[in-house]
Amino acid sequence: MVPDARGATRRPEPTCPVEVALAAISGRWTTLVLRELMHGPRSFGELRLALPTLSAKVLSERLAGLERQTLVERHRRRGFPARTVYRLTGAGERLRPLLVELYRTGDALLRDRARR
Repeated sequence: MVPDARGATRRPEPTCPVEVALAAISGRWTTLVLRELMHGPRSFGELRLALPTLSAKVLSERLAGLERQTLVERHRRRGFPARTVYRLTGAGERLRPLLVELYRTGDALLRDRARR
């Protein structure tokens, strides 16, 4: 199942590609923030409107975490009021097939449960 030695570990290692991918999407709300940014650049306010039950504090935390992982970049636009826009980096875009496959797998698991 693992194509190289980095995945053949006996415990979670920070150099394991699977662990890196899981860490990138971990945290409540992270996948939904990523999903919204996959539609294109969004301002903080646009993200709040798209995810109305997500608090501003948690959204700020998720965006900061994604920025630290270099999955999201923040651009401050000039003008008054100044506007901050977030967008996925190339690394963030690489998460798209992972999220699509997680959705498909979850859907299949839900259908299996419903048949029981």
